[in-house]
Amino acid sequence: MSRVAKSPIGLAKGVSLAVDGQNVTVKGGKGSLTLRLHPDVTLSEDDGVLTVKPRVESKTAWCQAGTARAVLRNMVEGVSQGFQRRLTLVGVGYRAQAKGQTLGLSLGFSHPVEYRVPEGITIETPSQTEIVISGADRQKVGQVAADIRRYRPPEPYKGKGIRYTDETVLRKEAKKK
Repeated sequence: MSRVAKSPIGLAKGVSLAVDGQNVTVKGGKGSLTLRLHPDVTLSEDDGVLTVKPRVESKTAWCQAGTARAVLRNMVEGVSQGFQRRLTLVGVGYRAQAKGQTLGLSLGFSHPVEYRVPEGITIETPSQTEIVISGADRQKVGQVAADIRRYRPPEPYKGKGIRYTDETVLRKEAKKK
């Protein structure tokens, strides 16, 4: 039985919820997000508190209810506060520059890398070696950060590459003579 599904979700101020059958839409200051609930899951709202429950008593239904509850909580938090991921470029000559809906990266290749920013995501570069990715959809923010990091993941000998700001890169010892 899922313990996650048992805890209720409190709606923040300025967040509205619309349920249309199995489709749930959450709207707030940062945008709106939609989720299609699994058929084994029901959703109820009482005075700004959401409760997710399974339709039948089975292990898979409780698992789906826990997943739906976690995703709904992320949606409520995303439309009210938003999510943010920070990347750091480590390496000589590694630079990033946000230009409208594209992110220009200079990563030591013979060509510059241009990354098109998906809709609903904003990318800022406070400095040439810092990238801030923000948006309302937690999954999309994490996926964009992972896509950018994939261009040049940190290598284990000198630590050069694109890394998450809170990431620690395990360094290997260089070859000895």
